[in-house]
Amino acid sequence: MSKTEALLIERPADGVVLLTLNRPHVLNAIDTKMSGELLDFYTELETATDVQAVVITGAGDRAFCVGADLKERNGMSNEVWRAQHAMHRRGHRQHMACPIPMIAAVNGLALGGGGELALTCDFIYAADDAEFAFPEIKRGIMPGMGATQRLARVIGEPRAKELILTGDNFSAADAHSWGMVNKLVPKQDVVAQAVAAAQRIAANAPLAIRAAKQVIHAGLQTDLASGLTIEVLSHQRLSLSDDRHEGVAAFNEKRAPVWRGS
Repeated sequence: MSKTEALLIERPADGVVLLTLNRPHVLNAIDTKMSGELLDFYTELETATDVQAVVITGAGDRAFCVGADLKERNGMSNEVWRAQHAMHRRGHRQHMACPIPMIAAVNGLALGGGGELALTCDFIYAADDAEFAFPEIKRGIMPGMGATQRLARVIGEPRAKELILTGDNFSAADAHSWGMVNKLVPKQDVVAQAVAAAQRIAANAPLAIRAAKQVIHAGLQTDLASGLTIEVLSHQRLSLSDDRHEGVAAFNEKRAPVWRGS
């Protein structure tokens, strides 16, 4: 993948990428450079056949990501602001459309766009002392990277309205009880446990991983009958794959499958 300055990209296990937002001195706030690097990262993932799962976390022990860098935005003209937000949106669309499963390992504060980044991942593991908030309303704006839509779908409309309209912080424990966070983990273990989950995903058949992720999401955008149609069409395509034959053969021969991604 491309060389980066604001991101740290590592390969902790076969098929797994660990992406670290690497601006700990500003709590991993997203500036224009990081936004461009995230866009490039998501774009390159589309054709990365050797990556089956991604974990996203933040550098340091204080924050996952506190959203847009407001120091960079101080005094920014309307034209430059809109151009920057357009780049943020392009990255968000690439992230949202990526067929590779992504796990957010929230190791500290996840505020504004940082919370939205976590919500755009397929699921979230959070440190037990992590905090979330969508404080944009306190800065004269509102969430612009999906929180008004995703948060309401995950935790319900009334609670999402309360959190977004007040801008109040809420704990990882609350997020877990509301269904936003899959698992609470001691801070020192959150990345390791997310990587372990990514390894379990990456051990499975590549075509099936991507198809299942996309079918679950697509089905939730429509009615049940249409979702079932989407499911069976993908199931039928997978049934013609070499990996389907390998999976059945490996089961009967009592050995680990060797996936070909075809």
